[in-house]
Amino acid sequence: MIKYIITIFLFFKLITSLHANPNIDARTAILMDFHSDQILFENDPDAQIYPASMTKIMTSIIAFDLLKKNKLSLDDMFVVSENAWRLSQSGYSSMFIMINDEVSVEDLLKGIIIASGNDACVALAEGIAGSEENFAEMMNEKAAEIGMDSTNFTNSSGINDPDNVSTVRDIALMSKYLISNYPVFYELFKEKTFTWDRTGGDPIKQGNRNPLLYKNVGADGVKTGYLAVEKYSLASSILKNERRLIAVASGFQTKNLRSSESLKLLNWGFRNTNTFEVSKKGISVFELDTWLGKKNKIKAVTKEDYFITVNKKDIRNLSVSLNYNGPIVAPINKNEKIAEIIVKNKDEIIKTLPLFAQDDLKKVNFFKSLITSINYLIWGDV
Repeated sequence: MIKYIITIFLFFKLITSLHANPNIDARTAILMDFHSDQILFENDPDAQIYPASMTKIMTSIIAFDLLKKNKLSLDDMFVVSENAWRLSQSGYSSMFIMINDEVSVEDLLKGIIIASGNDACVALAEGIAGSEENFAEMMNEKAAEIGMDSTNFTNSSGINDPDNVSTVRDIALMSKYLISNYPVFYELFKEKTFTWDRTGGDPIKQGNRNPLLYKNVGADGVKTGYLAVEKYSLASSILKNERRLIAVASGFQTKNLRSSESLKLLNWGFRNTNTFEVSKKGISVFELDTWLGKKNKIKAVTKEDYFITVNKKDIRNLSVSLNYNGPIVAPINKNEKIAEIIVKNKDEIIKTLPLFAQDDLKKVNFFKSLITSINYLIWGDV
């Protein structure tokens, strides 16, 4: 048998206008490619922060998870407690719900995501878990599941509590989880306004606090934050031509810096790096030669998605090869490993992806096998 190493040529447009790492005016920051999970930039990403209203990303995730499992409905109504109402009277960001109001889950989610209402957070938490303390336990369980190892949630809104802590790395992981697992519900994060037809007064229209949504740059999330001890923070995401970047930074001194520096970081990522799809689970198909099978080819697929992100200056060094001993002798069983994809940067192997047979391939009968073998011996024709 012959060992095949088939290079899959990658044709890229080389761009030479590359820049050094951005100088971001924030205490801690991280930039991550959504598809490859590669960290493109970081500045003290594991420093402890008070996540403030970025906490509400997890509050939303808990609700989305229950909605996805049909354990909760957008039409379910929750009664507003005095505990929730008091937050609307304390000068914090609010939806302005009233005691004993019956509010739908959908409106509460909009009040949380768009208006950043702390009162809506408490009402949702109490409606789901009976108390905010119980809800915080659900938040921490989900954080552990996601891999947010440096996070502890003590409430649903992120308001002042010295034990409600996280890191920009964990917030980035949480943001990716949100976007990956709840794409339909994630659409709420790009809505710019929410009008609450409140009890006992005129409707209140509030705008989304994410400044990047108003800049026509492809931003569609995620969440701002502010606490006096932490200053300004922002988890943000931009989608351009199917490529998505996620940035999280905290410790901006002003609102303007929160907006301009976050956009600078995201633009730097798009300008200086590219992400390429190597394989999609069950979708990317590779045809391999076979021997003594009822077909001359067999299709192979990977069992995982794999994307790679590289600096544009390093694109010329990237290679992707298909490696297998072939032709592959039948019979071949479905899900049998029959080849591998090798991704290299110069001579360094970055990733080895196993390829598995997509279907069974049966061997030809004895007489056909004999004729094929004789033909090969005489003519070298497989």
